[in-house]
Amino acid sequence: MSNIEFAEGKILASISQGVGRVVFNQPEKRNAMSVNMWEGLGQALDLFAEDSAVRCVVLQGAGDKAFVSGADISQFEKVRNNADAQKEYDRLTSAGRLRLSTYEKPVIAQIRGFCMGGGLGIAMSTDIRIASEDSQFGIPAAKLSIAYGFDMVRALVDLVGPAHAHMILMTGERFDAREAERIGLVNRVVPADQLDATVETLTATLAGNAPLSLRTNKMTVKAVLQDAADRDMEAIRAAMAGCFDSADYKEGRRAFMEKRKPVFTGA
Repeated sequence: MSNIEFAEGKILASISQGVGRVVFNQPEKRNAMSVNMWEGLGQALDLFAEDSAVRCVVLQGAGDKAFVSGADISQFEKVRNNADAQKEYDRLTSAGRLRLSTYEKPVIAQIRGFCMGGGLGIAMSTDIRIASEDSQFGIPAAKLSIAYGFDMVRALVDLVGPAHAHMILMTGERFDAREAERIGLVNRVVPADQLDATVETLTATLAGNAPLSLRTNKMTVKAVLQDAADRDMEAIRAAMAGCFDSADYKEGRRAFMEKRKPVFTGA
């Protein structure tokens, strides 16, 4: 399908071969996220959630300069100029953030160029992060006299541990893709000219796997990282039972015995 535009064309959505793709489309500002882009991201994710043919989602930035360079600082004077304005900014962007953080389908961040601040927060909300060698990372909060919310800091600590989180947050400095890979912030780093092909291979694998299994395993991994009191163990057990009772499980067993590739339907 051709691109569907959200947020006045600053969020582009498309679907091809079981993969939903979101492009952050503000290259003149290195794809910095404006308030309405957050709303558009949520709308794009809703579009993919309603389409059973979409097995996984890729997020990427337009052009080769940035994934997302952070929040759109040009809006700060108007929408984030003090603590009360920050609360309103959080309210306006919370729907998109929540939609991404609770999304059931696998989400991949295809990172090239700058992945900074809130952009890194977006990447950390995905399940798998693939970066090109020329990518740059950082959280410059200390250079702006701002602090990031608990959920983003927790995601950072979950990925890299407290020692690396302190270094990233306290220095506010940029670091390269190989360092991001070393500390566990990204899954894989590849040459820039191999980024598209690497992500395409990965999405083809995910699109061919059993949707119920992908959803349940994603749910379980998220639960492991939650406080015990916040885990919905009944939902996890029900999802696991659904996998074993599914037609896809029967298809998987048959395909294994018949030495062929399974055809999963998500049922």
